[in-house]
Amino acid sequence: MTSQEIKDLLQYGEHVNLECKEGSNTVPKSVWETYSSFANTSGGTILLGIKENMHAKNIKDRFEITGIQNPNQRVKDFWDTINSNKVSVNILFDKNVGIEQIENASIIWIQVPEANYQHKPVYINENPLRGSYKRNHEGDYHCTEQEVKAMLRDASSSGSDGMILEGYTIDDIDIPTLKAYRIEYERQNPDQIWNSSDDKEFLRNLGAYGKDRKTQKEGLTVAGLLMFGKGLSIRERFDNIRMDYLDYTNLAPESRWSDRITYDGSWENNLYNFFRRVMPKLVQDLKRPFSMEGIVRVDTTLVHTALREAFVNMLVHSDYHSHGILKIEKQDDGFIFSNPGNLMIPAKAIYEGGHSYARNPRIQALFRMIGLGENIGSGFPTILKAWENEKWREPDLYEDTESRRIDLRLWMVSFIPNECSKQLKQIFGETYQQLSKEEQTILMITQQEKSVSNHRLQSVFHMHPTEIGKLLQNLVDKNFLIQSSKNRWTFYILNTDFKKAKIQAPEILGLSLNATDQEIIEFLLRNGTITTKDIVTSVDSINTSQGALIAIKRLMDTGLVKRQRNGRHIYYMIDSNFFSS
Repeated sequence: MTSQEIKDLLQYGEHVNLECKEGSNTVPKSVWETYSSFANTSGGTILLGIKENMHAKNIKDRFEITGIQNPNQRVKDFWDTINSNKVSVNILFDKNVGIEQIENASIIWIQVPEANYQHKPVYINENPLRGSYKRNHEGDYHCTEQEVKAMLRDASSSGSDGMILEGYTIDDIDIPTLKAYRIEYERQNPDQIWNSSDDKEFLRNLGAYGKDRKTQKEGLTVAGLLMFGKGLSIRERFDNIRMDYLDYTNLAPESRWSDRITYDGSWENNLYNFFRRVMPKLVQDLKRPFSMEGIVRVDTTLVHTALREAFVNMLVHSDYHSHGILKIEKQDDGFIFSNPGNLMIPAKAIYEGGHSYARNPRIQALFRMIGLGENIGSGFPTILKAWENEKWREPDLYEDTESRRIDLRLWMVSFIPNECSKQLKQIFGETYQQLSKEEQTILMITQQEKSVSNHRLQSVFHMHPTEIGKLLQNLVDKNFLIQSSKNRWTFYILNTDFKKAKIQAPEILGLSLNATDQEIIEFLLRNGTITTKDIVTSVDSINTSQGALIAIKRLMDTGLVKRQRNGRHIYYMIDSNFFSS
C-alpha cells in the first residue's frame, strides 16, 4: 500500500474492514483476534501505528498518526508469530505486509484476505471453539459454536449432504415424490440401467441411500431425505429449516399476498416437491415468444432457464444444518431467492463463473441427472446473460454474514426504472441528470431500499470499497445523501430536503454582482449546493479557504445565499426566500 492509499482508506474506506492499533513498541496481542476475524469474514486491513477514536463523529478527528518504533523489527516479530502455532494457518504472503511513511511516522500495514473455505475457521491458540473470531460493525467477536461447526462442515471435501442418517430408512421416503422423479429421470436417461432397479437400489445408485462400511448400518443420506423424504420425517430431523413461497403480485385490497406455498399439510414438504410446485408459478406470467428448432416448438426462454438455475442454486447451496428459511418471493419488479448459509467463495468470483464447489454436491447431482442445473461453474453467468439480454438491472447477490443468509435479487426492471428516476428528479431537480451513472444508481438503490451502505454497494459495482466510499462521500458533499454512523457501521439515506431554487439569473433581478460572485452563483445554479472547497477548486480568482469564506459571506449579506449544516459538514445554497420577500 502507498501512503495515499492508506489516507484514502482512512477517509473513504469501509471501517468494518479496517482496524487501527497503536502498538508503538510491540505487535499488539489483539492483532491475532483481528487476523482471525478478517480471515473468517470478508478480509480487511490492519494498520499499526494509528490510534482510532471511535467516539469522533468527524472522520478527520477519528484517526491519529502515532507511528511505530523500529518497524522492521515489529514486522519480523509479526512473521515469526504468524508462522508459529499461534494461528491455525498463515494465509498471508510477503505482498500482504509492508511499512509506509505518513506524517514522518512509520506505519505497518497488513492486508488480510478472506480465507478459502477449506481453511476456515482460522483460529488462534490451537482452539477452534474458543479462538475463532468474525467481524461485524461492533468489531471482532467470538464465533458461536454453531458458526464454528458451520465453517468446519463447509471445509469438508465431501460436502454437507452425504452423511448417512441412522434410523432413517426407505420407509421415510415419500413414494409419489420418488415416482415423479423416476419418471423424469427415465425421460432424460432412457437407456440407463438404473431404470429397472427397485426404489432402494435406485436411491443407492443416486447417492440418496447408503451403507456405513464400518458399522454396516444402512440408511438415507441427508440428500436422500431432504430430496424425497416424507414431510414429517424431514421435520423430525431438520426442524430448523422451513420452505416458503410468497407471491406479492396482483395483490387484492387488504391482502398480504396473492399466493403462498408453505407447510399446510397438503403436500409432503421435501425439496423436489417444493421445486415442482413452485417452479410453474414462477414462470407462468413470463412471455413465451414463438420459436422453432427444426420442427419442434421451443416454449422456454433464457429467462425461464435463468429462473430454474436460480431455484436449483438456492437448493444446492443452502445450509440445511443451520436455522433459516428457503424463501422465494415473486414481486412486481422481480424475484428474491433467500437461503440460509454464507457464500463459500467471494461474490466477485461467483459473478465471474468457473467455480464448481457446492455445499450439497449430492443434491446438485440429483438435479443434474434430470437436466436441471448448469455445467460446472456456469450457472450464475447463465443468469447474468439472460438478464443482460433483457436489458434489466444486473442481479444482486447479497450476503448477510451476521444472520448467515444469502439473498439473490433478480430485478425485472430497467437499470434505473422510470418511476424511480421520476421521483429522484422531483427531489433533486435537474442536478440529478448531471450525476454519473454510478451516482444515479446509488441514489436509486437508496430510494428503493430506504438506506444504503458501502457493503451493500459492493455487490452492485464489484469495486474496491475505497472507490465506493469516494462515490458516497461525493454524494454527501453535494448534499444528495445524509451520512449516519454507528460504531464501525456507516449508512446513508436520501436527503429529501434537498432544494434547488428555481430562480432567474441574478442580472435579470438587477443585482450587482462582480465576476467572482457571478461564478459562485452559476455553480450553485448548476449543482444546488457549494462548499468552500468547491469555491477554491472552481472559481479562478480564489485559491484559499479564507478567500472563499469572504466571497460567500458577501453573498450571504445580500440574502441571496444561506448557510446549511449537515453534522459537521457545512455547505451553502441559494435562499429561495430572497425572491419571495
